[in-house]
Amino acid sequence: MRPIRTERLILRNWEDRDRELFHRINSDERVMEFFPFRRTRAEADAKMDEFRGWIEEDGYGFAAAEIDATGECIGFVGLLDTDHVPTLSNGVIEIGWRLAPEFWGKGYVTEAAEAWLAFGFETLDQDEIVAFAVADNHRSTAVMKRLGMRADPANDFDHPNIPDSHPHLKWHSLYRLSRDEWQAQKRAAR
Repeated sequence: MRPIRTERLILRNWEDRDRELFHRINSDERVMEFFPFRRTRAEADAKMDEFRGWIEEDGYGFAAAEIDATGECIGFVGLLDTDHVPTLSNGVIEIGWRLAPEFWGKGYVTEAAEAWLAFGFETLDQDEIVAFAVADNHRSTAVMKRLGMRADPANDFDHPNIPDSHPHLKWHSLYRLSRDEWQAQKRAAR
């Protein structure tokens, strides 16, 4: 993956120096509030290696987000295939994110996500990009709305990877953004 630069960020593949932060965001109670698991260091290292491999293979994925001015990794933002989502056809790509709490509320996710949407529509030639989150995850759905994504309640779903032991985390709200909608937003912003 060639790094993507935004006004304040570099979106890049994972490096060994990111392991501490990656573990922290995958084990922090606030960050993982809407997930049924917390990762140990070994599990986080394995998942980061998996993310790195996907990016090397596909040229995109859940990539590290680094503050350009400081070189500090703050979490991830990126695109990923959604073949595991029952209400979506194969080939649909999702946009997703996870940041350390001290970086919340600073506009980093929106800034990075806008760059990834451009990559998805312009480079990957996607007709649509989706996002989803636990229905009560208002922080994430607020970002989806800021990105111009629209709710699609007819296709909300029980996430197949959430165990029955966590029923309050199963129901996911689905948001969509088509290439035509994204292009219209870009034109309107000029």
